[in-house]
Amino acid sequence: MARHREAVCRLCRREAQKLYLKGLRCFTEKCAIEKRNFVPGQHGQSRRAKIQGYGLQLREKQKVKRTYGLLERQFRNYFEKSEKTHGPTGENLIVMLERRLDNAVWRIGIASSRSQGRQLVLHGHIRVNGKKVNIPSYLVSVGEEISLKDNMHQNAMILEARNVAQSQSAVPWLELDREKFKARVVALPKRENVQTPPINEQLIVELYSK
Repeated sequence: MARHREAVCRLCRREAQKLYLKGLRCFTEKCAIEKRNFVPGQHGQSRRAKIQGYGLQLREKQKVKRTYGLLERQFRNYFEKSEKTHGPTGENLIVMLERRLDNAVWRIGIASSRSQGRQLVLHGHIRVNGKKVNIPSYLVSVGEEISLKDNMHQNAMILEARNVAQSQSAVPWLELDREKFKARVVALPKRENVQTPPINEQLIVELYSK
């Protein structure tokens, strides 16, 4: 996951939908989409031209990149790996992104956003099968157990993230034990389980196929 130094709420406004980049704030009335659902910038409210063709494909790619916090080269590498994997390229791409460790940490409910999950991984607070893994792009596999370092169990930020996650829907490919801040990967993610935000991966395939 790449670092973004500007206001992330602008990214959601540019894509005209919630990308859940701000963590807990995205679930409150303070969310930028709730207040200013138009393109950021001086002329944002007047920029309402209908996007077609290449523009639609580009916006879809940018949305997915921003959702998972990737730079262009990183995203292109994932796409190329997806092309070489058996099955539909678009579905392979989304599944691969879902398997990232920073995303898994967020899905478990240990972090309130993917960027917070990335921070926990980089700081060495996450364990995979009991061993420290500090690589956010690590792809989790079936049978692996993801857990939080013991001395972080009472961290206020993590406790708040867990409380919010308990009201969210379950993640089918993870066997959760939120009381112990851990989960086991029981299956690979399936495309139909990834619904937030809505993604049309075929547009990305068309864009890179030009």
